[in-house]
Amino acid sequence: MIVKLLATAAGLWVAVAVVSGLEYEGDWVTFVVLALILAVVNAVLKPLAKALSFPLILLTLGLFLLVVNALMLGIVVWLSGRMDLGLTADGFASIFLGALVISVISWIAEKLAGDD
Repeated sequence: MIVKLLATAAGLWVAVAVVSGLEYEGDWVTFVVLALILAVVNAVLKPLAKALSFPLILLTLGLFLLVVNALMLGIVVWLSGRMDLGLTADGFASIFLGALVISVISWIAEKLAGDD
């Protein structure tokens, strides 16, 4: 659980640093809270979103999962705005690219840490 949270935080940090349009203003504690919110959203809402979009996932041979990941990050950005946590995005394109970066970095970090 801790490894997954740290991997998510690393992915979010890289996404904010690399993707233009995805911005964060705040301290590191709030950033860890954002990573925790993203982990909870992925744990609770993502399975439901995957189940509801299963036909589209099959039809696109899994590529629709990128959209599902973007929707999860979009929910976190929306929650961040509602709770004034400092994470903002310019639009769907920056959210989509951010979700892609977070997925890749989280996967790499989890593999390096040996979390199966």
